[in-house]
Amino acid sequence: MTTTKGVLFDFSGTLLRIESTESWLRAALTASGTAMDEDGIARSAAALERAGALPGGSSPVEVPAELAGLWEVRDCEARHHRALYTGLARQVPLPDPELYDALYDRSRAAEAWQPYPDAVEVLAELHRRGIRIGVLSNIGWDLRPVLRAHGLDRYVDVCVLSYEHGIQKPDRRLFALGCRELGLDPAAVLMVGDDRTADGAATALGCSFLPVDHLPVDRRPDGLRPVLDLVG
Repeated sequence: MTTTKGVLFDFSGTLLRIESTESWLRAALTASGTAMDEDGIARSAAALERAGALPGGSSPVEVPAELAGLWEVRDCEARHHRALYTGLARQVPLPDPELYDALYDRSRAAEAWQPYPDAVEVLAELHRRGIRIGVLSNIGWDLRPVLRAHGLDRYVDVCVLSYEHGIQKPDRRLFALGCRELGLDPAAVLMVGDDRTADGAATALGCSFLPVDHLPVDRRPDGLRPVLDLVG
């Protein structure tokens, strides 16, 4: 049996969780200096949730036909990611057109993300054990500043981000790249993620896989700790 010498973590829903849609909207309103009454905020937040406009949040109830192509390749290029998510947000009428870009910008801010309660503890312990650590994410922007702001970057050896390579999970080439960046054979690497299809595809390359649940941070206090039992 091959000893696990490296761990690749997904980002959103695995190490950190995006804020609620209502919190996201309120922050964008504040940033743009736009006023809305409480009922309007609640209605718009619910509509944005249904539209799937918050990156890292819920998927759209229905992807508009004109955005279907972008949805499939959203994490392959930064411009695709922005175009898709601002396009989804524009399905919801808001009082100021500048809000759509303000919402997208907020979704990339460190303040919009909260680490899961055990994230720092688990990464620190893996680092202490000499385990190689990577973040491998389907994403359309640079998450490194978010890791840095929350004190996680000091434990991460590599970041493999889909938009920087033009390929996205479940494409096995992204996992292969992650293993190469770690300097390890796939059989020595554990992939941890909340998407059993996208993240679980690492097993096709020979990695092992640990699923976690994409829950609010207060409902998943120790979902990452099983990693420590699987890694020597």
